[in-house]
Amino acid sequence: LLDKNEKLLNALIAGDGQWRFPHNDSVPDKFKASVVEFEDHTFYSHIGVSARGIARAIKQNISNGKVVSGGSTITMQVMRMSRNKQRTIYQKLVEMILATRLEAKYTKDEILAIYTSNAPMGGNVVGLDAASWRYFQRSPNELSWAETATLAVLPNAPSLIHVGKNRTALKNKRDRLLKRLYVKGKIDKETMEIAMEEPLPEKPHTLPQL
Repeated sequence: LLDKNEKLLNALIAGDGQWRFPHNDSVPDKFKASVVEFEDHTFYSHIGVSARGIARAIKQNISNGKVVSGGSTITMQVMRMSRNKQRTIYQKLVEMILATRLEAKYTKDEILAIYTSNAPMGGNVVGLDAASWRYFQRSPNELSWAETATLAVLPNAPSLIHVGKNRTALKNKRDRLLKRLYVKGKIDKETMEIAMEEPLPEKPHTLPQL
């Protein structure tokens, strides 16, 4: 429940125990820049599958002797979330095919909005809007670069790294993203340095119950 100024007055948890807000077609520019840089920096140029990303993932997995990267694009991740199948090589191939079909039907911004509204954000929090209110008590459009970068890296391993678990690893991932945003010219050096000094949220907040 929102007031006329889009401030949150009340929210109830979903029937499956997840904090999940309705789909939002709008993705803030800060989050768009952050999540594309972190998850899929060729998002706006590929057709749903990135051959370079798959090749890089195979190389990393072989050199590490275990699976450390899946090479999935944001579009492929949307298909994985929508299907909720066991993660196997076969299912990865299916996701690749379905991702190209999704790209043919929806625009890049529409696909990014679907991802943003449904990405796991740690614990029982799903999607950017719910995460923004749970972790920072305000809407995504009001977040700082540090806060936005924190949420952008959460879907990468939400069960292993979130605000209540492996906090040092989470801050390191956030800071690496901020450095990449600086190198790519998305933010200036002063913004990066100030953002890296911001602390992580201590824990999820209770949502308003007005």
